[in-house]
Amino acid sequence: MASSSSSSNHQNPEVRKDIISNRWIIFSPARSKRPSDFKSKSPIPSNPNPNQPCPFCIGHEHECAPEIFRVPPDGPDWSLRVIQNLYPALSRDLRFGSNHANRSGSVLDGFGFHDVVIETPVHSVQLSDLSPREIGNVFLAHSKRIKQVASNEDIKYVQVFKNHGASAGASMSHSHSQILAVPIIPPNVSTRLESMKSYFDQNGKCCLCESQSENLLINSSTYFVSLVPFAASFPFEMWIVPQYHSAHFHELDDEKAVDLGGLLKLMLQKMSLQLNNPPFNFMIHTSPLHANASELAYTHWFLQIVPQLTGIAGFEMGTGCYINPVFPEDAAKVLREVNVPE
Repeated sequence: MASSSSSSNHQNPEVRKDIISNRWIIFSPARSKRPSDFKSKSPIPSNPNPNQPCPFCIGHEHECAPEIFRVPPDGPDWSLRVIQNLYPALSRDLRFGSNHANRSGSVLDGFGFHDVVIETPVHSVQLSDLSPREIGNVFLAHSKRIKQVASNEDIKYVQVFKNHGASAGASMSHSHSQILAVPIIPPNVSTRLESMKSYFDQNGKCCLCESQSENLLINSSTYFVSLVPFAASFPFEMWIVPQYHSAHFHELDDEKAVDLGGLLKLMLQKMSLQLNNPPFNFMIHTSPLHANASELAYTHWFLQIVPQLTGIAGFEMGTGCYINPVFPEDAAKVLREVNVPE
């Protein structure tokens, strides 16, 4: 990644280019209060409807779409379940067909897999309440399911994501994440791969293996580092990046999954304490399933966390450029200094 500006006391607007997304970001601190005063205006309730069972709660499995697998695999008690999405964006029952071209564009049959990972059997427990081992098990469930759908050669890419809170897109308050396997390589993924290849061709190195500027770092663990990206699209956006080169998230092993679980837990706790428990999204940016050997040299997966603090409006939709009121160096400093109680 590119190095950052040296000063954390920014006064004037800047325009920075994100070398991963190939997107220009406008940093306009005059539009914001002090970075440390930034708080969510719509915090998630700390204990949403604790006595109101939902289909994701243990004992209500019959209200859900079919189960794919659970952990542990046998018996009525479970710590997580992977199920089909009751309202899938794509259909696993379609046979993937050919590309139907017409004058308006290309059309593919809507084949794919859309699954839900129920991260806990207890309604009031959130992901950040789980232990590093338990969060690691959630990541291992994502990985296992990716490997299962990868056996279908028509699936090109798998997106793992979590929407937490209604304004972040969650229709259920029970802690869960989603897996959407698609028969295309999405445009954001293609752009990311092209940008990473360009950096590799120019520098002979993977852009995410390059040492990160210290004033963008938040925390690190044995295998991962958390940081605010140099050209963050959103205020207090965070990335968790493997410190080892890896193109595919689903190659995560047990030890690294627990380590990732611990660092994600810490980042979610810091975000909640500092930003008033905001709604958030996280996305795992990985490589296409059937990447060739040359692509593996320059692609590097990472996890992106976006607290929902500002919306996007006409300028962002019209230009593809985002306006961020908080400089990354300032956001990283604030997050570094958050003390999480033991």
